[in-house]
Amino acid sequence: ECPYVRDLVDHCEFDTIYHEHLCYFSVTALHSLFRRHHLYINDIKRLTIHGGSLRLYVQRFENVSDAVNTLLSEERAAGVDTLDYYRDFAAAVQRLKTDLLTLLQKLKRAGKSIAAYGAAAKGATLLNYVGIGTETIDFVVDQNVHKHDKYMPGRHLPIYLPEQLLARMPDYVLLLAWNFRDEIISQQQYLKSGGRFILPVPTPKIV
Repeated sequence: ECPYVRDLVDHCEFDTIYHEHLCYFSVTALHSLFRRHHLYINDIKRLTIHGGSLRLYVQRFENVSDAVNTLLSEERAAGVDTLDYYRDFAAAVQRLKTDLLTLLQKLKRAGKSIAAYGAAAKGATLLNYVGIGTETIDFVVDQNVHKHDKYMPGRHLPIYLPEQLLARMPDYVLLLAWNFRDEIISQQQYLKSGGRFILPVPTPKIV
């Protein structure tokens, strides 16, 4: 299994790229790589985990399924093997940065309070790239007890337990752990009490 580059690019998931997630694969690249070593991708399943992943079924004999050929065809049509595909991704990341900063600054000018949910590496990547710090976000919450009363790397935002959302009731919560959106939102009494979440990826929006 591995992260899928099309999901990364198509959903603008730039914040998943960090020290332990450096390689994102296309079926085109993997198809070529395995054949170079006399191995064959005979089947593939797409998974939703980590923003989009591939499960590969690789064997020493060739019996390629329709699922593999379909993805190869889709990648050719999308231009996954061209430089422009990745240039467009870079431009989309820059637009997301601008749009998210604009939204957060607008809310702050209106006197709104903002917290964040998710003290994982992807959250630190987003905060530091976009340039979001204590001037915008009051605090971060996370389920992991080992992170409580610590700080987000680079931006030094304090990290508390999720119950602080109800205790402090910020007007908005930036959902840094967007890949667990459904699970987090379903668990949060904060939302039922009138709070609002801001989803940063793929396009910043309030839910």
